[in-house]
Order: sequence, then structure tokens, then C-alpha cells
Amino acid sequence: MKKIKYIAIILSLTILGFGCNFYEGKNVDPDAPTAVNPDGLLKGIELANIEVQLGQTQRITGMWSGQYRGVQLLYLSIHEYNLSAEESNNTWGLAYQSVVKQCRIMREGLKDDPFFQGVGKIMEAHALGTLTALYGYIPFVEIAQDEKFENPKFDKQSAVYAGIQTLLDDAITDLKKITGTRTVANDLLFKGAHLKWIEVAYTLKGRYYMETKEYDKAYTAALTGISSGANSLKFIPPGTAIGDGNLMNMMIANRGGYFSTANTYLTKLLGKTFAAGSRNNAKTTEDARSKYYTIGGSSSSTEKGVAAQKAPMPLVIYEENLLTLAEAGLRTKGFAEGLLQLNKVRAYLNVKGNPFTPIATTDTVKYDAYVAADFAAGGIENKDNLTDDKALLREIIEERYVSLYGQILPFNDFRRLAKSDAALRPLLPFNSTTATKYPERLIYAQTEINGNPNLPRPIPDVFQVTEVNSK
Repeated sequence: MKKIKYIAIILSLTILGFGCNFYEGKNVDPDAPTAVNPDGLLKGIELANIEVQLGQTQRITGMWSGQYRGVQLLYLSIHEYNLSAEESNNTWGLAYQSVVKQCRIMREGLKDDPFFQGVGKIMEAHALGTLTALYGYIPFVEIAQDEKFENPKFDKQSAVYAGIQTLLDDAITDLKKITGTRTVANDLLFKGAHLKWIEVAYTLKGRYYMETKEYDKAYTAALTGISSGANSLKFIPPGTAIGDGNLMNMMIANRGGYFSTANTYLTKLLGKTFAAGSRNNAKTTEDARSKYYTIGGSSSSTEKGVAAQKAPMPLVIYEENLLTLAEAGLRTKGFAEGLLQLNKVRAYLNVKGNPFTPIATTDTVKYDAYVAADFAAGGIENKDNLTDDKALLREIIEERYVSLYGQILPFNDFRRLAKSDAALRPLLPFNSTTATKYPERLIYAQTEINGNPNLPRPIPDVFQVTEVNSK
């Protein structure tokens, strides 16, 4: 296999400054370049992207979405919307240096291999899609070209989203060139199953069209997206030694007591009684999901659900694809399509083990199919007499809020819907008694503030709405 010479970027994938051996890439002396098979870069790229999607950034957005609660010290401050630029340094560096730049090196070394070309482009699109959703304007056109652009310019958020869609289209074209099957050992996520990667690419296209409110295109993309729970993009950590477990579990091991799910909006929503409206009704029992989502936060060894040492970590999942079809379908095709797709989600949830294994065999799972009458005035999902369409839309939005737990997507949805459907969003309380606005973005990385004169000025604070969410 062709080899390439490169000066490796030191990948320090850390959890809030603590080492994570399994999530670290190659640490190479920059004065001693090493010959590396380019296909060997994929494992490090995937691990870096997992940290971008599910590390500190996700925990921040989870606190701001009413899904976690910061309890003390740093996390209490962040919970109350006090965020410093330093908190973005790791995510920003990982996305650009450990995902995008390494993808470009890998793709350059494997120009004729459609698998590595396609998957590399999907990884780039995923990392940059998350960045533009959270920060707005970001460098895109001039990135990973240090010899030409020492300080890459920041592109408009709408232009970045358009570029990401092209990147995903190119990835799909690459992967469709593959015939037969192959095993790729360094592909930690799908082991080279290119058809699954194609579905992921379409689901990501649907995600980003949702975020730009192009609902017709989101629906069309999702029709070819992830087709089963088995094809969801999840990382299942080995969980056999220190540093190779679920990221949430590892964070709790290092900073026990910093955060939990106790008394959060989500916990109340899944509970049996809640003044603002429990999800439990004659057709729904959230018992098993509520327990699985619970995070004690004080001791990693006692976590049994989503934060257990070997708990799967969701990246791009079947439920998201179905819920894109449900919301975009309702908006563009009508009530019947929205209800059809929502009931597909409920049918999937209604089977124990989908999408998680209940903590106890006695935990109840019940998600019976809804009918149109449930959303008519006075129905079990429309006690406040909205129009049928609005009542169904509210339920789909709420299901997205619950099913996409553990990702940044609930935060993205909350901001996306602020202009068009604010009254149908989760009724999140403010995290601070002095707050009058919800956060709209993260703060640009301090490293970028210090080093790139092209950064937008004045530097936007957390309450400044991003371009796509201002419309």
C-alpha cells in the first residue's frame, strides 16, 4: 500500500484536561516524521469525531437544553450560561486538526479508494456540521491549507451548510462506486460496511436540511437514510480499562458530583406527574427510558444506563431519521405522513431492547400507535385544543427532544424552532434567576480569538442568534 510522509498533529483527546488513553491518536515527535499507512488514520479520525460530537460540547448543550443539570464549580457556572472561550479550544482543535486535516491526509494517500474517500468526506461533514450549528460562521473554504491560508477566513453559516451538502453528495457518489463487500479493520464504527455509511450520509443530509429549514429537501434525503436500528451509527466502547469507556462515564470518574439529571426538565417530562405535562398517558409508559436516561453523576461505577462504562454512544441514529421524516413530512406532505412516521418511531421503541436494554427486566415499555383522534381537540395529545397539525407537530418535536438525548440535536432544535414554532418547543425554564434569554451559540475558541484576525468582530456572545436561526 502507498505510504505517505507527514508530520502528525498531536492528538490530545481529553476529557476536561484528563487523559483518555483509548481516545488518543498518534503522538509523534514533529522533528521526526513517520511513514504511516494512510488507511491507519481512520481509527484516530473516528475517535476524534466521537469526542467532537459527544464530549464537553455535548454536555454544555445538554445543560442548556434542560437534559442535564450542572451541580457545582465549573459545571454549575456553565449551567447558568457562564461560558468562557477556553471551553471551546478542545472541540475546535479536534474538529479542524484531528478530523478534517487528518481526513485530507488520508484521502490524499488513498485517492483511488472510494471507501476512504467517502467515509473521510462524511467525517469532515459531520464535524464541520456540528461546528457551524454551534458557532455560526466558521472557516470552511480555506481550511486544511496551511501553506496557502495561515489564517483562514470565516464563511457564512448558510454557505457552510451548502458546502457540507456538496461534501455529503460527493461522499455518496464515492461509496456507490463500491461493488461487493470488504472488511476495513480500522473502521471502528461499521467495519467497512459501505451501504451503512451511505445511509448515514443521507441522514446527515436530512439533519442539515432541517437545520436550514429546507424541510422538503430534508424529507427527500431521509427517505434514503438510516433504515433500521442496526444501521445506526453508534460507538460501543470496550469499557475494559481506564480510558476506554463511555465518555460520560469517564467524565464522572474524573469529576464526580459535577452534574446529574436530577430535577431536570427532561426527568420531569418522563415522570408520571408533571405540571407542564408528563409524556405518560394511556398509550405511553416512559418507565424504562426514564431509568435508562438517569445519570447520578457522583460515581462512575454506579451508573447503570446511558452513562454506564460500556453504554453505546449515539452519533447518527435510526430514530433521528424517522423523526426527520415525521416533522419534515408533516410540514410538506401533511398530517397523515407525519403520523405515519411518528408511529414508526413508537413501534421501534415498543420492542424491549430498542434502542436500549432496560436496566431491569421489570421496567415497563409501552408505546402504542397513535391515531388521528388523539390529536384532535380534547384528544390525549391535545388537551389545550390546538389545531390537529400543531398538536401532532408538538408531539414530534417533543419526541425528538427525548429520543435524541445525549447529542447536541435537542439544543439545535430548540434554537431552530424559536422563530417559527416557539410555543411548541419544550417549556424549558431558565437556568439562572437573572436570565431573560436562552443561549443561542457557543463562544469561539480562545485559540482562534488569539490567533486568527479573520474572526468575526465584535465576538458574538452566547445569546447572539446564528444566521440560519435568525430567519
